[in-house]
Amino acid sequence: MMKTKYAGRTLIALAIAGAFPLHNAMADEQAAQEASAPAAKPKAAGESTSGQLEQVIVTAQRRAENIKDVPMSIASIKGEKLDVLTSGGQDIRFLSGRSPSLTVESDYGRTFPRFYIRGLGNTDFDLNASQPVGLVMDDIVMENPMLKGFPVFDVDQVEVLRGPQGTLFGRNSPAGVIKFDSAKPVFKTEGYASVGFGKDGVRNLEGAYNLPISDTVAARFSGQSQNRDDRVTNPRPTGTKNFEGYGDDAARLQLLVKPTRDFSALFNVHARNMEASATLFRANILKQGTNDLVDNFDYGSYPTDGVNEQWLRTRGGSARLRWELPGVTLHSITGYDTLKLFSRADVDGGYGASYAPPMGPGFIPFTVETADLVPHHRQFTQEFRAESTNAGPLQWIAGAYYFNEDIQIDSISFNSLAPGNPQNKEYARQFQSAESFALFGTLNYAVSDRLKLRGGLRYTKDKKDFLATRVEATSSAHRLNSDTSNVSWDASGTYTLDKDTNVFGRVATGYRAPSMQGRLFGLADLPTQAEAEKALSFEAGIKQDLFNRRARMSATVFHYTMKDKQLTAGSGTVNMNRLINADEVTGQGVELDFQANLGGGFSTTFGTSYNDTEIKDASLFVSSCGAPCTVTDPRGPFAGTASINGNPLPRAPKWQHNFSLKYSMALGDGELYAYTDWTYRTKYNFFLYEAKEYTAKPLTEGGLRVGYKWDKYEVAAYGRNITNRVQSLGAIDFNNLTGIVNDPRTYGMQFKANF
Repeated sequence: MMKTKYAGRTLIALAIAGAFPLHNAMADEQAAQEASAPAAKPKAAGESTSGQLEQVIVTAQRRAENIKDVPMSIASIKGEKLDVLTSGGQDIRFLSGRSPSLTVESDYGRTFPRFYIRGLGNTDFDLNASQPVGLVMDDIVMENPMLKGFPVFDVDQVEVLRGPQGTLFGRNSPAGVIKFDSAKPVFKTEGYASVGFGKDGVRNLEGAYNLPISDTVAARFSGQSQNRDDRVTNPRPTGTKNFEGYGDDAARLQLLVKPTRDFSALFNVHARNMEASATLFRANILKQGTNDLVDNFDYGSYPTDGVNEQWLRTRGGSARLRWELPGVTLHSITGYDTLKLFSRADVDGGYGASYAPPMGPGFIPFTVETADLVPHHRQFTQEFRAESTNAGPLQWIAGAYYFNEDIQIDSISFNSLAPGNPQNKEYARQFQSAESFALFGTLNYAVSDRLKLRGGLRYTKDKKDFLATRVEATSSAHRLNSDTSNVSWDASGTYTLDKDTNVFGRVATGYRAPSMQGRLFGLADLPTQAEAEKALSFEAGIKQDLFNRRARMSATVFHYTMKDKQLTAGSGTVNMNRLINADEVTGQGVELDFQANLGGGFSTTFGTSYNDTEIKDASLFVSSCGAPCTVTDPRGPFAGTASINGNPLPRAPKWQHNFSLKYSMALGDGELYAYTDWTYRTKYNFFLYEAKEYTAKPLTEGGLRVGYKWDKYEVAAYGRNITNRVQSLGAIDFNNLTGIVNDPRTYGMQFKANF
């Protein structure tokens, strides 16, 4: 199968008016009130009344700062752009390609998003998968991939932090962090309601209500309901009949308690109920020898003999406390989250098998129908942090972080054509317990008015226990464990060339604890373990205001080296992951963000990134496809294997571009606008090995929104994937030429009212 080394800123976004300074709790409320107040007259997002771009304020370094002063590659998305990108009820995957070097995809549909930054991610589909990209929701690290798909609504801003993070944020994330900040309670009555209808019975409802309960207590309730009817039909007499409908409901309740000027407590409870179809794995839709879809491909038809069902329940809460003391602010952040999941799908993507004709579409050598369940999960996190607030050239932050998670995963293999379905002998279980403790801190020092330096240090200790077993055969139980520690650091600086231009440089290290996997569908199966990976990253860039602050540009060059990079390999003709380590993986590239108010009612954004990744391990090989694919890599030392030395990382396109253009004009008592946005990415490999069939084609997708705003109201028509480009985004490679395709064109209407 493979060599036995497994034991297994450039930023620019829309202006963030209303971001809250961390050193002054009262300013939190004032800034949020100012951000939510209606504008005196229509203007482009991020545009002041003079036509200048407003300052972008981010909290990537745990302090409110002008993004130009932050010495790292970072991007931010908020406001109108978020509204446009989520117009059709899109889940969190709408972020893919909307920021340079960022990709998001899923083999589980609206659950289990997989994030990639600068090509670094994880194609692992097991439910305890560890990802090198961290996701932080309202200061709480969401570790399990199922928690990372929480719907995006009533959100102030999204920040994308590229490169290793660890000296400021909970879990150490060697690839980067995506940070979501929900709109906070404020001491005024306000809110909004939005309703949308679209193609395929799309019905989207979203709203928020902010209520000041007293002079010291305020509450904010926000919720979202996204629904779509089934749009794919099974023409066969067997199996599930209709697919791709969903009902996805989520809500958040926050309570701000501020009894004194120096103390505040923000409580947050949130929940999600989602019922949908699991991802449709479509049998033999790829032409052998090419990555084209078959000539007779019909998106609306899915012949199958299997059952398709998926539901997800998540619950969580957090408490964020802060005390303002002389010269220092203290923070306590406590989080608790749980989830339950059931997901069943026909993995072979068709009907029948060689021993049960008829079968199709195309040749299906054996039936594969599985379900994954999470009957138990809990995550607890605790962070204590102190930060200096005195004036002076030296500032500091210090903290401690604790993480604890338990998860049980059940995997069931079905055969809809056989009696006694399912059979107990095809029932596997995994149990994992993970614990992590960290100490971290940073120092900021202003050497002069022009030169500012930063340095950070983190000590992490991780412990993980893993047990894989079969229900009917206790003798097949296998246990793995790890106990590791790491010291990571970063050093960076910003130099001001003039009032409009800063240059920066950053060196950072990152670390990810060992990972473990093992679906024991066969008695001969064994769990695998990938050892800890370590990253060393260099980046330098420039951030500049242009044309009297009517435009803004940020550009970054970077290079990183990953030692013992954790990778996920398939198992030939077996539906199972294998974890491996590559000796080294390198990446280098360029990122550019640009934003401008062009005048005459026009405004635009443009982002681009180039990522060149390479696996460097001459002795590393993996099992290639069990399906009849055309492998282009050199053959490995055994039949059915391929050498992956020199290959790029999977799901890592070299080029990504994003572009938006808005035109607005005053009309009557309001504003008429048109907004179009586009993304482009080049090809990428689905798997570690290269094959003609399993290479994604380049993809361009565009959206359009036309609307009218007046007083506190807005009505708009939208379209997503307006060119109706449909192609394969992923695949299953062990059974037949199974493909996973992107969503087709959708369109609809939306109405929003603020109060």
